[in-house]
Amino acid sequence: MTIELKNIIDYFIQNSNQNKFVLATVVHLEGSSYRRPGVRMLINNNGESFGNVSGGCVEKEIIRQSQSVFKSEIPKIIKYDGRFRLGCEGIITILIEPFSLSKKFITEFNTSIERRFSIYSSSTYKLEQVEDLNLGTQIQIGEKKFSFHKNFSTKSNKKKLYFKQSFAPIFRLFIFGAEHDAVQLCKSASLLGRDITIVAPPDENKTINFFKGAKNFITPIIESFNSNSIDKQSAIILMTHSFNKDIQYLIALKETFPAYFGLLGPSKRREKIIEKFLDHYPECSIEFLDQLRGPAGLDIGAESPSEISISILSEILSVIRQKNALILSSKNGNVHD
Repeated sequence: MTIELKNIIDYFIQNSNQNKFVLATVVHLEGSSYRRPGVRMLINNNGESFGNVSGGCVEKEIIRQSQSVFKSEIPKIIKYDGRFRLGCEGIITILIEPFSLSKKFITEFNTSIERRFSIYSSSTYKLEQVEDLNLGTQIQIGEKKFSFHKNFSTKSNKKKLYFKQSFAPIFRLFIFGAEHDAVQLCKSASLLGRDITIVAPPDENKTINFFKGAKNFITPIIESFNSNSIDKQSAIILMTHSFNKDIQYLIALKETFPAYFGLLGPSKRREKIIEKFLDHYPECSIEFLDQLRGPAGLDIGAESPSEISISILSEILSVIRQKNALILSSKNGNVHD
């Protein structure tokens, strides 16, 4: 959810000179709903919104209820019973609070995003519908704490409940390759809010303009590739369509352990790449080899580049969320465990 919070803050920065804002946050859920607690949407004084907390069914009620917060500048709790309105069998508790950001917060937030530090939030709420200045959200960045509304009180109160949330660094995707399927994978991954770096072989006649949604485009000499920026909030897809280049990149990446490491192509190709890789680097650890997934992607019958990109991104998501992919209609219980 880090990218969603960043998008809300970016939207506020771009529009704060023209409008006042309130923030709606789902802080509690009884039963099931379209999304989990922690989702947010921003509403301005003209009734326009940015972001969403459901599939679109709750937003109109939140916008209507938010108007009193603009007038009173007092946070409020509303409850939305989806059992009667939506058939979702869930009761959603939503905190609506005045929303403003100091220049100091914006600086600290952007610095933490750039340096890939984790951020934490704590929203105080109650389970009944109420207006209360003691309700609101506080963000912690390092040792510093910031509130979204200026009158928020941090005094402890036994009647207050706390919804706490952590925001990990934005998930990165490193795509090694510059063919048309890499272009499609980049485009699809950008819709998920991934921080995308394209690593193209030096002899490719491409620029970042070919890759919609990419943040970075680099063409390093393979032997000098710096892998220090690849961490546990990263995924790697090796898809150069060149056997020799894949091996060279694999050698350059031999000390990396991302959350996901995928190789494009059939399993026989993976075996040959690993065999040749071991000829160059026989002392490689078993842990490194075990993380290599090939063919990359879930078996969903994908054929076209766009379908293959969905297959790959689905597997990455299942790995980082620690889920075994299955058909939801065959699952017992709630969609969200």
